[in-house]
Amino acid sequence: MNHIGIIGGTFDPPHIGHLFIATEVLTQLNLSEVWFMPNRIPPHKERKSYVTDEERVEMLSLAISGQPKFKLQPIELDREGPSYTYDTILLLREQYRNTKFYFIIGGDMVEYLPHWHKIDELMDMITFVGVKRPGYSFPTQYSIIEVDVPQLDISSSMIRKRLREKRNTMYLVPEKVRNYIEEKHLYGT
Repeated sequence: MNHIGIIGGTFDPPHIGHLFIATEVLTQLNLSEVWFMPNRIPPHKERKSYVTDEERVEMLSLAISGQPKFKLQPIELDREGPSYTYDTILLLREQYRNTKFYFIIGGDMVEYLPHWHKIDELMDMITFVGVKRPGYSFPTQYSIIEVDVPQLDISSSMIRKRLREKRNTMYLVPEKVRNYIEEKHLYGT
């Protein structure tokens, strides 16, 4: 049986925090792979589109290149409407029958689990992995695997702001992604 971690998000742009979390969970849980799953419309927040879906996919492909256990999973981009995890997992379980899925979320998302679409059914379908800061816990009624990951205070919104302000982003995003952003003049570069 394959054990696949899924990390979802807008990846607008993907940054080293995403890669670091994926690496830590992959290693600590001894997963077969981690799939990066860009969403079209996240149901929990408004998404202003800064780049096209194709550009996000290209940046994500560049970010994970060179790591054979990282894969791009575009299933949510292939569907219309909000990207509900429940609907996505139904499709993935149908396509990948011999697979156990681990859905990786940040500690900040754990408190919102009661508000997720069909959360009780989802809990029966996948295992949630909550990424937390060492020494902190997150109380929840749900069964979640907790993984300690050193905190990297990096966000896509912070990187977009730095790019607009013509500030340094070296070591915040993979070099290939940074070059792509500059070549395509994304985010005000």
